[in-house]
Amino acid sequence: MKRFGLLRCTRTVILTRVSNFAQNDSGVTPLEERIGYKFRNSLLLAEALTHPSLGHEAQRYHFDYQRLEFLGDAVLQLVITEYLFQHFRIEAEGQLTKLRSRLVSREALRMHAATLDLGRYILMGRGEEASGGRERTSTLADAFEGLIGALYLDGGFEIAKKFILTQTRADLEELAEKPVDINPKGDLQELLQSISPHSPAYELISKSGPEHEKTFVSQVVWEEIILGQGTGRSKKQAETAAALEALELRRWEKKL
Repeated sequence: MKRFGLLRCTRTVILTRVSNFAQNDSGVTPLEERIGYKFRNSLLLAEALTHPSLGHEAQRYHFDYQRLEFLGDAVLQLVITEYLFQHFRIEAEGQLTKLRSRLVSREALRMHAATLDLGRYILMGRGEEASGGRERTSTLADAFEGLIGALYLDGGFEIAKKFILTQTRADLEELAEKPVDINPKGDLQELLQSISPHSPAYELISKSGPEHEKTFVSQVVWEEIILGQGTGRSKKQAETAAALEALELRRWEKKL
């Protein structure tokens, strides 16, 4: 009961802070106006905009956007996967995986959050804000996914889907206009070198089978992180498969 009361009190405080942003005559906040949706449950919006640092700094329990981020990521993946499946009918699974990875990358989500000026509305601890938290890629991407999760719970799948397709429209149109160029190893190296001067390294884990029909298993490693593994009939095929898995899993983002 004590924890429930504290949680309810904290939600009320945060909701008040969210509501303090200027509203128009219809009682719609600037963020709701930007996304074209009025929340029925404003607490969900408050939760989606609350950074974990707020609880760490206060040293007491209250909600943050991490659970909604988890949900929003799943909804985002489903919507983008469905769109690609319906609109790119001749592309193979590997190509579709690469396209989805590009559309749901942390950098892509950061750009969508920046377009909404989402960083301005995130509630966070003073230390996090002082260290540039409002512009941090991981923070903006997480809050964007948290917002998707909140929209899904408040309005349902179609509302969340409409929001996702609206925010990603320019990227989706660009995909339709440009030919799909599949070069997983090159794409992975270019992406990682935009973060760090270190290049990914490919390691042969095993090879098996008769000489004329060997199976190779390779992994790609970057800054001591195993980013992905792949199997193929040659070392090159195995490395390409490992790069594709790395682009799908995006394990390096945990370091950002």
